[in-house]
Parts: sequence; structure tokens; C-alpha cells
Amino acid sequence: MAERVSATPAAMELIQKLTDQFGHIIFLQSGGCCEGSGPLCMPANEFKPGPSDVVLGKIGSAVFYMGDSHFTFAENTHTILDAVPGSSGSFSLDCGTGMAFITRGRLFSDDELQQLGPVVRYGLN
Repeated sequence: MAERVSATPAAMELIQKLTDQFGHIIFLQSGGCCEGSGPLCMPANEFKPGPSDVVLGKIGSAVFYMGDSHFTFAENTHTILDAVPGSSGSFSLDCGTGMAFITRGRLFSDDELQQLGPVVRYGLN
């Protein structure tokens, strides 16, 4: 079965570091401009998903959410979470680590599109 989201080894390493420091974390990519266009990492207990937030999947123990308007644009794209040297948005837990989470994407193949499970919207399913 095809997955909607995956992570690079660098992202997995940073996720582990942040989980060790902050406990359970989540990701939200809401779309829009400025800090909303990159993935935001935060403690799970500080995030309440909205009814139309899409659950892309889990990376390790971290749930990755995407805002509905951004998902509408990226629905046919596999999202790849990566961590690169740099500085992230000031509201994200990766800020100050010397690394920044980013997402990359690639279009699903026709076979992968047929293998995807149903879209899960938090609170609507």
C-alpha cells in the first residue's frame, strides 16, 4: 500500500532528538505564505486539529497533518519530510537546532494512486 508521507534519515534523526527533548510531537503543513508554507513541528499536546485537517500519516510516532486547502493542491503528491542545515520558522520546535524541516514532493505513479487508502480528515471520519 502506498503511503502519503515519508521521511529521510536526516528528518528521522531530528525527530528522535526533538521527541527525546519534548515528548510526543506532530507536524502540520498548513499551506499559505511565510511560516505556513513549511512543516511546523510542535508538541502534540499543544495542537488541536481542525475538522478538515488531513492526516497524511505517521512518521515514527509523529502524526503529520496537512491543511485541507494545501492538501487539495498536493493530493496527488507523495510528501517527503527532510531536515537540512539552516533555520526554520520561529514557531517550530526545530528552530535553534541548526536544522530545518522542509518538505519535498513527487507525483504518485498511477499504480500508487490506486493503492492509496481513503483520505482521513480529522473529526470528519
